[in-house]
Amino acid sequence: MKKIIINIVSIFVLLLMVNCQEDNFSFGTIDTPSNLKVTAEILGKTALAPNGDGSGKIKFTTVADNAISYKYVFSDGTSTNAPSGNFVKTFTKPGVNTYTVTVLASGKAGITSNTTLEVTVFSSFKDEEAVKFLTGGTSKKWYWAQTEKGHLGVGPNVPWSDPVFGTKNYYPDFYAAAPNEKSATCLYNSVMTFSLAGDQLKFNLDNQGSTFYNGAIKGGDDACYDLNTAGDKIATLSPSESFVTMNPDHLTQTRGTMINITDGGFMGYFVGASSYEILSITENRMVVRAVMPGNTFLAWYHVFTTTPPGGTTTPAVDYTVLKWSDEFDVDGAPDSAKWAYDLGAGGWGNSEEQTYTNVAENVIVQGGNLKITAKKVGSGFTSTRLKSENKFEFTYGKIEVRAKLPAGAGTWPAIWMLGQDYATNSWPGCGEIDIMEQKGNQPNVIYGTLHYPGHSGGSADGKTTTITNSATEFHVYKAIWSPASVNIYVDDKLFHTVLNTSSLPFNKDFFLILNVAMGGTFGGAIDSAFTQSSMEIDYVRVYQ
Repeated sequence: MKKIIINIVSIFVLLLMVNCQEDNFSFGTIDTPSNLKVTAEILGKTALAPNGDGSGKIKFTTVADNAISYKYVFSDGTSTNAPSGNFVKTFTKPGVNTYTVTVLASGKAGITSNTTLEVTVFSSFKDEEAVKFLTGGTSKKWYWAQTEKGHLGVGPNVPWSDPVFGTKNYYPDFYAAAPNEKSATCLYNSVMTFSLAGDQLKFNLDNQGSTFYNGAIKGGDDACYDLNTAGDKIATLSPSESFVTMNPDHLTQTRGTMINITDGGFMGYFVGASSYEILSITENRMVVRAVMPGNTFLAWYHVFTTTPPGGTTTPAVDYTVLKWSDEFDVDGAPDSAKWAYDLGAGGWGNSEEQTYTNVAENVIVQGGNLKITAKKVGSGFTSTRLKSENKFEFTYGKIEVRAKLPAGAGTWPAIWMLGQDYATNSWPGCGEIDIMEQKGNQPNVIYGTLHYPGHSGGSADGKTTTITNSATEFHVYKAIWSPASVNIYVDDKLFHTVLNTSSLPFNKDFFLILNVAMGGTFGGAIDSAFTQSSMEIDYVRVYQ
């Protein structure tokens, strides 16, 4: 037995020695890349055309000792990684232009060397009409044409033979999505903005934090994954390599223009591509195709429109005459001429845990702000729900509320409106417009939602958007409600539109509600350490 124990101890010590040895990682000798040499060959250069043939192309070749990868950074705002050191860059600004190029050589452990050079090249490429269509001259939003068959599709990237149509190119023959087919996914959340800053084209993708990935990228089926795409990227236009006229049976042709988006930018559906060939573009419709890296036999087709789902970006009418407001500039209790209370417990239909009161501990105007405070009291919670019922009710208008939201898991602040006939026309028949709801468990996700027959509770008509610092900074939560639509915004950014019709309950008087609930079916689990937190409101304004 003693011998066995000694052997076990010996094996244990040996394992410790092996583990320690395995943890002793080393890069080996780390040498800074040296002898960095860059050559720049202007394609099409001749004695009569010293700056090239108008293609704007320059072939860069870089070598260095001890380098394992290279990166090019161009003064037109673009950059690219080139592991081999070889890269052909297309400069697209029309005319003869000089660019600064910085080349970085990376060695082991991320050590880099760099050098800078200038190149002068001639580009004759122009597609001013495409720029005008993309941006409207300043800035324009694009959405998936989700009601159009084939708005997302895939087909061959190379000519192929069809027994009926013969040789074909550039058409989604393999798959074409049916209208609204991807409604259950995050695909249609994507809003793309092309804008001009001087003569620089910029691209922004707002996908509300979730991206629809091609299954091959993730090794499974197409699905949504978290991916923050916030921030502007630079887009450039360049000549297409294709210039293939379509078979007339398919009524599609290539424009001969590529959209190239920097820093891995993409147009709503992730297939790993950042360059898109424009097949056709008008003032309000665009068709593009992207070749899928790693499978160049396939090309993905996208159809976009300038009309958002369910309505128009700009409502048919804006409202600019201030009809009612509370600026909360008199300390004390809220103005009783403007606000009433819902009082008591009972869950309010959503299994909430708070009891609503009208005492100063839960609601007070102080320092220019209304403060609604949710507090833990014993084993329960108290809070306040203010409403303008029987004080101010209205039909249509622009509602703006500047607010800072509470913090803490389980808090559920809301800025919303309810149809004034709710007592005789039971919910959801009376209609509900939620301008802002938030879960403390998701502190920077803002919900905008409409409830009406056929679309209420868990199947309500809603969207979300992501902001920052919701509990530490004020943001403006806004709705523009008209006979044509209900549009919901945060900080003037539209994120949800519902087309209004005579069959919906949004054509009669509503009143305003401000409250902070705790827990419930929406608020979720409450932090056991929660003590209190407030929603602060700077103003409430209604324009008509």
